[in-house]
Formats: sequence, C-alpha cells, structure tokens
Amino acid sequence: MAAPAKRARVSGCSPLAAPRPLPAGSSGGEPEADAVAGFLSWCTRVGLELSPKVMVSRQGTVAGYGMVARESVQPGELLFAVPRSALLSPQTCSISGLLERERDALQSLSGWVPLLLALLHELQAPASPWSPYFALWPELGRLEHPMFWPEEERLRLLKGTGVPEAVEKDLVNIRSEYYSIVLPFMEAHSDLFSPTVRSLELYHQLVALVMAYSFQEPLEEDEEEEPNSPLMVPAADILNHTASHNANLEYSADSLRMVATQPIREGHEIFNTYGQMANWQLIHMYGFAEPYPNNTNDTADIQMVTVRDAALQGTKDQTEKLLLHERWDFLCEREMVGEEGAFVIGCEEVLTEEELATTLKVLCMPAEEFRDYKERAGWGEEETEDESLAITNIPKLRESWKQLLRDSVLLTLQTYATDLKTEQDLLSNKEDYAKLSWREQQALQVRYGQKMILHRLLELTS
Repeated sequence: MAAPAKRARVSGCSPLAAPRPLPAGSSGGEPEADAVAGFLSWCTRVGLELSPKVMVSRQGTVAGYGMVARESVQPGELLFAVPRSALLSPQTCSISGLLERERDALQSLSGWVPLLLALLHELQAPASPWSPYFALWPELGRLEHPMFWPEEERLRLLKGTGVPEAVEKDLVNIRSEYYSIVLPFMEAHSDLFSPTVRSLELYHQLVALVMAYSFQEPLEEDEEEEPNSPLMVPAADILNHTASHNANLEYSADSLRMVATQPIREGHEIFNTYGQMANWQLIHMYGFAEPYPNNTNDTADIQMVTVRDAALQGTKDQTEKLLLHERWDFLCEREMVGEEGAFVIGCEEVLTEEELATTLKVLCMPAEEFRDYKERAGWGEEETEDESLAITNIPKLRESWKQLLRDSVLLTLQTYATDLKTEQDLLSNKEDYAKLSWREQQALQVRYGQKMILHRLLELTS
C-alpha cells in the first residue's frame, strides 16, 4: 500500500511485497534449482505467465531470491501476469467456505486473521496445491524483523527511531489476536489444524511474513471503505525493493500485472516498490533499510508532544503554562495533534504540513490573538506565504515559529543513544562498518537518515 503523500505517523502495518536478506527453504530445504523448477512448473499449471525476458534467481540479486532480466526490457513491457485464481487468499484457499461462514467471528484490529488461518491450514496440509510456492518462501525461523530481536538489542540499536514502540504494540496485538480469536478457532476445528501449527511462535512468524510479503489492493479513489484485506501474490513477492524501482504492479479485474516502468538492461535486477516507505517503516515491516542516501522517501519524526514540551520550556509562570495547555487542548479538539502522533519531516517536504503549521501558529501566537482565533475556531483562515512549511521556506518563517521548531528538533535528537558524528565516523570507515552485524548496519542506516533530516532542520532554523 503506497503511503499517502501527506501523512501523520501512526503505528501499524501496511503489508506489501518485501526483499529477503535470508536464505529460502521453509518447506523442506529443497535445493535451489529444484525449488525454482518446481515453482516455474506450478506457474504453468495455474496460468501464471512469466515473460521469457525474465528469470527467477538468487544470482545477480541484492538479497535472496529475486527476478533478473534475461534480455533488455523497455518501459511498459509486461514482466508477468498473475491470474486472480492463483492468488492465495481466504477466498482461494481450501477452507474458503469455512472462513466465509465464520467471517464475523474472525474480525480483528489487523484484519489479517482470515489470511493467516488460510496460511496455517495450507502449510500443514499434506497435499497443498501451494507447496511449490511455499518452497521459495524465506526460512520462517530466520526472519530479520525487529520483533524477533532480543528486546535489549532492539532498544539499543533503534532507540529514538520509533521502531521499538511500534514493535511493542505489534507484539501486544499479535498475542491478543492469537489467544482471543485464532487459537480458539483452530481448536474448534482441530480436524483442519494439526497441533504443529497451534503455536504462538509460528503465528508471530506468519504475521511477519504477511507484513513483509503480502499485497493490499488499493481502493478506488472515490471509495471510503475499510482497506482491502491482504493477499499473497506469487511471483510478485519475489521482487526486491528500492525507492528507484523499475517495475510496478497493476491491478485489473482478471489479473495482477507487473509492468516495467524504466528500461532494464540484460542481467539487471527487477525491483518493485512498496510505496513511499521511510527507513523506519522498511526495517519495522521488512527487516532491512536502504543505505543512505538512496531512500528518497526517508522521513524523520518529531513527536507532537515533543513540540508541546518544547513550548512549555519557554513559559515563565503558571499562568503561561495553563494557557499553553489550553492551546494544546484546542489543537487536540481540532484533531491537529494527539498524544501518540508525530509530525513527519521528509527529505524535500513536511508531510504533515497543515498539522505542523497550525500547531506552530497556535502555540506561538499572542494571547489575545489566540482568544480571537479560538472564538472563530480558526475556520476560513488563509495562510500567508511566509507561513508555508515547504522545506525551502523554513528560513522565512516567523522567528517564534523557527525557535519552537528548533527547540523541538533538539529535544528529539536527545532521544537517540548516539550522536550524528559517531555515526558519520562509522559510515565513513568501511572496515569498521563491515565489522558490524547485519542488524547493526540496518539500524545505523535508519538512525543516520533520520538524524540527517533533523540536522538539516537545525540549519534551516538557525
């Protein structure tokens, strides 16, 4: 699911295909050639059409299995087409009737329970038609999502990035969902779910796999319904990701089609996109980050309450503190801020421009002006040009706005365990960087990208 162009940071998951920094072999450890051959034969049987110009391979890819061009490909060329009958979803699995009948009982916060139950059933079915597809899955016990890191390591490496907090919410929700919905369902249908799949550990792994490998069909622009449920898309989930991708998945009534968006030379890898994903989102949901400065969609967060705290630092007495809290409550009522929200700063724009501009204005305006503004509830106000929060316009902001924004950035930087100079030294020394573990390298890229954005804000507000 592509992230919207302007978005407030919220916790949760947006499932899409993912790269894999891991060896495959979750369904029996078949040799690589046999696994690929079996998958290609399965594709033929189910009508999944692969262009003769592409091949599935572990050679020439950035991580694990991927797809590589056998011949040069031009923009607009079809790379493969997946018929909807070949998608693995609650509607296509072998217990689709049961899942449909029990749909109301399987409602959950994530909306993923029916797909997860479908996967749990198919994984242990002796003759599941999806077995050749499962053969290219990563090894479930070696997924690199931070939810599988020891808590101490997660906090040490990702403190300040927002990832530990997102993971903790995930773990609480996964456990609750499993014991309140999934396990009772499997026990009630024990003839369909063997004891081997009735495991919280396995459920954690499948949640991570769905988080990283499933797709979520976008709603039409005029639709205001709940997001579509995730589904597994064979072949499409083989593609690795980069912000500068060269292919894109298109949806039609009969099939899902991967189409080239840029020229792809012979021997070069084919990359999909997951949408506008910051590095903290990539590591949270997929277990990897793009090296700086490759991720042009990277962002840094300033917690909304941090801006409030920065404003409180400037109050002189109890009267000013009470007025500041009144302003904050007003912003909450206007749904411009929240206790768990964040202002999102991108490389080239403030993605939550309206929310941040309104917050800076309300917290910085004189008391009498605020009274008048509150009475009119701020409706119909037009922002002047010098109040624009385009990155390039930040130096032109009112001095009070710039000072509050700068103080908020400084408080945000204090939440990290290391400073920018320490991380610059690590990244600039190839030998030292190579000695880091995979997790240390990925976490460093997340922290560094965020700090570079924040330090640019410091420069612009000085």
